[in-house]
Amino acid sequence: MQKQKWFGMMILAMVVCTGLACSAWGEGAAKKPPKMTADVVYVPTPHDVVDKMLEMVKVTKNDILYDLGSGDGRIVIQAAKKYGCKAIGFEIDDDRVAESLENIKKEKIGHLVEIRQQDIYTVDLRPATVITLYLLPEMNKKLIPQLQKMKPGSRIVCHDYSIPGAEYEQYYEMTSNEDGVKHYIYVYTVPLKLKETEK
Repeated sequence: MQKQKWFGMMILAMVVCTGLACSAWGEGAAKKPPKMTADVVYVPTPHDVVDKMLEMVKVTKNDILYDLGSGDGRIVIQAAKKYGCKAIGFEIDDDRVAESLENIKKEKIGHLVEIRQQDIYTVDLRPATVITLYLLPEMNKKLIPQLQKMKPGSRIVCHDYSIPGAEYEQYYEMTSNEDGVKHYIYVYTVPLKLKETEK
């Protein structure tokens, strides 16, 4: 009798434990990693502004272009299509990454263009020879230590917002035919010429 009772309790314990394990596994399986989104609202650069940015920073097929906060991938795609250079976009937002990968596929430019889902402040910029930015001024400023590690002679082009504390070498204003709005372009060369207060 004792044997039967002990065996019955063992079976019950196994059933309960198995049920708990299945329940825990089910909960774990149902959980998805949190969606990654950008800290700032995505505003795409008009295509004619993209063309002017790439022209001003003198992209060539020998360049490696990094676009920090690459959105739908339009800058890296256009750089690769027009100049034949290697172009890599860095984007944190899940939706924008998916959109840009679809655009790359549509343009059949995947042999030259890559999108990496990564925080821009963790990117090693040293392999790049050209950087494109459409970020807020405080974000540009935060990138200065990374930008200063790039090879001398590397170029940086910013849309609408300059790099606070750094002296730009070229400046251009244009009204986009796409949105009818005035846009501003700033070009820099590494090492950045920092104002005394920023050194």
